[in-house]
Amino acid sequence: MSDEPTIVRALITGGHDGAAEMVVRLAYGNGVERDLVLDSDTGLDLMTRCGVSHLDDLVGQSWRKFMAWEKSDV
Repeated sequence: MSDEPTIVRALITGGHDGAAEMVVRLAYGNGVERDLVLDSDTGLDLMTRCGVSHLDDLVGQSWRKFMAWEKSDV
């Protein structure tokens, strides 16, 4: 596994306000895994950026795609 974070799981869940949220689990090169919660719009944008149409297809994607997008939108 490389040192950069990689998506190992993605799922949809209900947020505290009832709106859908995407939970993305990232795995780091040192073996640590962490969940990141995205609002539905950001989750859909991540899927578009990664060129996928299903949550399962996010698995294995580098987190760099999202990070580059975040920096370019500032």
